[in-house]
Amino acid sequence: MRPAFSVIFLTTLIGAGQGLFIALCVAELGAVLGAWTMPAAAYFAWGSVLSLALLGAGLLASFFHLGRPERAWRSAAMWRTSWLSREVIVLPLFMAAVAAFGMAHTLRGAGDLTLALGAAGLTLALLLFVCTGMIYACLPFLQEWHTPLTVINYTLFGCASGFMLATAWAATLAPALVAASALWTVAFTLAALLTRSASLARNARLRPKSTLQTAIGIKHPRIAQKSEGFMGGSFNTREFFHARTAGRLRAVKWGFLLLVFPVPLVLLAAGVALASSPVLAAAFALQYLGLVAERWFFFAQAKHPQNLYYQAIS
Repeated sequence: MRPAFSVIFLTTLIGAGQGLFIALCVAELGAVLGAWTMPAAAYFAWGSVLSLALLGAGLLASFFHLGRPERAWRSAAMWRTSWLSREVIVLPLFMAAVAAFGMAHTLRGAGDLTLALGAAGLTLALLLFVCTGMIYACLPFLQEWHTPLTVINYTLFGCASGFMLATAWAATLAPALVAASALWTVAFTLAALLTRSASLARNARLRPKSTLQTAIGIKHPRIAQKSEGFMGGSFNTREFFHARTAGRLRAVKWGFLLLVFPVPLVLLAAGVALASSPVLAAAFALQYLGLVAERWFFFAQAKHPQNLYYQAIS
């Protein structure tokens, strides 16, 4: 498939926003349970603003993927059968919950109301992860995506990046949370490494269900495609193949494996040891850059069956 950067930025930005909000909820719940002191209201209030900024930026990016942005509201009409429609509905509800959570901390401080709003937002965040992942996991003809690992990876990557940002945020306004937030970040990042490695290994073993023989209904053992079937480019040749070499894909794969996992974890350890917000912010920035590469690879690796007709050029 051809990766669309509007969708890449949508999924990575809202994932980080969801993860950051989950980290805020964990921080409040841990303080209520006595694991650490309750952070100041500003930590939750401005943290919610930061989460909303990421969610809003992702939502804005999605409009660049629409042919008729003025009709975007219609995308919610098929909520009974479409995971995309469900995502379109859940995302603004989640943003409203994040805004209410931050506002409640600003006006009243931590209490039963903020815990209830946090629980509602947490539920919507997890539901949004499922909706976003299922948009791709529900497509049986794209074998690379058609697995529960797709939803799991979307969730773990979002939580890893969100908690990484929350650690940098805690170093600024809630130093007592830095160590615990860093531990959560390491746990989510290592879990994401495990599940993404499993999906890479799975996809490497996949064999196409469709062949040139089944595509054209001819059983001859030697069939070679000599033409795309078009004199020039078309929607099929543009949208369903990335036109990059196998070497480029390998480079992107190893690039994201380095930037998402070992490099930010090393910076995370350094940032915690030095109590340095800039180092922790750099860890988040590099990990996010790796996530953009990971999401590009996620789309590019998927082999659409229609490429049996249109990928080769004589």
